[in-house]
Amino acid sequence: MKKIMLLLTVCTFCTMVAVAQKPVLTRKEKKAGWRLLFDGKTTSGWKAANGKPFPNKGWAIKDGVLQTDPASGHGGDIVTETTYRDFELSLEFRITKGANSGIKYYVLPNSSLGLEFQVIDDQVHPDAKLGKEGNRTQAALYDLIAPSSAKMNKPVGEWNHARIISRGAHVEHWLNGVKVLEFERGSAAFKALVAGSKYKNIKGFSEVTETPVLLQEHGDAVAFRNIKIKAL
Repeated sequence: MKKIMLLLTVCTFCTMVAVAQKPVLTRKEKKAGWRLLFDGKTTSGWKAANGKPFPNKGWAIKDGVLQTDPASGHGGDIVTETTYRDFELSLEFRITKGANSGIKYYVLPNSSLGLEFQVIDDQVHPDAKLGKEGNRTQAALYDLIAPSSAKMNKPVGEWNHARIISRGAHVEHWLNGVKVLEFERGSAAFKALVAGSKYKNIKGFSEVTETPVLLQEHGDAVAFRNIKIKAL
């Protein structure tokens, strides 16, 4: 009898864990206008960044988590089918040792070119050591602006919380509840940063007015969950 009760307890706990992993919105979030971008079960609402259907390799869904799957091959970046102007994006990401990925927005149509919230293992991946003054490290505006601090960056294997707020020309990057950078898109200062970056010869870079949300598949194992957005 004790063994049966123990088994029932374990099964109940596993069920609770599975339910807890399914992305949900609270009543307060729904009222505030938040909507889920990933239902925890399907790729509904997503497609390949090049405009083709969702890739059949390179990505997988497990336990309510959308994750890259390097073992299945290279599938490429994915984007939401819906585009946004002013928005607040919130999600959690988890990297593996040496991983590199990113969350992009103001993406040029049918491409992977856009502003990027860098997702990377600062300690191991060589790209984090390139660029200028840390502008390719975790939560940086990739190749443009370094985050103000790395102290809130959680270790490899733990979940980090990313938040991107874009209202008009003003954009902010947040990491684990701390604002790490902000900028004015289209300002003289911002244009100067672009002119000194790898994007300097890309026509229309960062100038689009509507954007999907892009998750980068860079050949490394990275996971995303609780992906939600609110139009502002």
